[in-house]
Amino acid sequence: MSITPIITFKAGICDVDRSSRPFKVKASARPGYIYLYSEDELLHFCWRERSSSIDEPELDLVMVPTDGHFVPYDSRTQPGDATKPNARVFVLKFLSSSHRYLFYLQSKPQGRTGDPCWFSPRDRKIGEIVDQLLQGEEVDVVRELASINNSDNDDRRGDDNDEPMEDVEGHGDSSEPHGGSGGAGPGATGGDVREEGEGAREGGADGARAAAPGTTDAATAVRNFLDSLKGNAASGASQGEGKLYPLLSDLLTPPVTVPMAQLATEEQLDNLLSFLPPSVLVLAQQADQGDSTAEPTAAAIQAAKEAMSLGQKKALLEKVLRSPQFHQSLTSLTMAIRDGGLPSIADALSIKVENGGYLKGSQMPLGGGDAVEAFVEGVKKSVQEKR
Repeated sequence: MSITPIITFKAGICDVDRSSRPFKVKASARPGYIYLYSEDELLHFCWRERSSSIDEPELDLVMVPTDGHFVPYDSRTQPGDATKPNARVFVLKFLSSSHRYLFYLQSKPQGRTGDPCWFSPRDRKIGEIVDQLLQGEEVDVVRELASINNSDNDDRRGDDNDEPMEDVEGHGDSSEPHGGSGGAGPGATGGDVREEGEGAREGGADGARAAAPGTTDAATAVRNFLDSLKGNAASGASQGEGKLYPLLSDLLTPPVTVPMAQLATEEQLDNLLSFLPPSVLVLAQQADQGDSTAEPTAAAIQAAKEAMSLGQKKALLEKVLRSPQFHQSLTSLTMAIRDGGLPSIADALSIKVENGGYLKGSQMPLGGGDAVEAFVEGVKKSVQEKR
């Protein structure tokens, strides 16, 4: 797969310690890159180690237009006992959930006083470009990067320009929206965070897609779909907004799901694998064998199932359970349930939920946390009845 980034810049990823509350966020010392690219009308937000191939990111999130925001972390808005980070930290957050990803910039700070938390105009511009891309906006990345003026210093004492922008490359005409690839280069961003503090939010993986060049119709379709879900159940959902309940992606984390897969019988594994797209099973067997882009035949699907050992089945299922796509799907399902889709979703999955997923004595669907709780309780009840 050939990947042409829209923008690339140096950044490290932060690890979240969830063993106690409030959560603590610490920086991973691994040098890395954040980069965004478009594929099949989908915008991908990725992070990888610098030693890894561009097509092997550790984090690969497919973003929904307008759902994600990439913003500087402002310690001034945090509780007084929160530890101030000693680097420039950006937060990837989502309107559809409380999940957060945190990243710190990995090149020399640009302020005259050496304040590691100070964002230079260049740092902020890179963050603005990423955020605009996540909104589905058309951005001339090369031109935006070239227009940066770094004369605004943290001590406001005259000129102390950032070091020259290096390795900023555009692919194609700079007048073209999104501008191809605008790598921010070695000197584009930086910092060295050690601990963000107890006021930090939990990291997570969710999101969906954002618009890419020439994908106005696709982006509009996604927005219309999300808006229709909200509109069709506005009154029902509003009555459940006050209920706090975890997202399905918070309940079905890898520490919970992976051990179940490891202890599953072969019959249980076959049942779970039957819900995967057939091409996934075939690709798992043919990863090193020729062209795998063709649609698999029924014979190829059956042969792939029979050829997989018990260990291979467990490994494939574990990979799926740990994947960002699985987490994103759980988040999307949660949002659909919260926005009034419980009755139809429960019916499609043959899950018995209280009152059919409606408010008592009315035809309005449950919404918010009440709907998610009813769905989870319905799943428990359905499983218990089958035993």
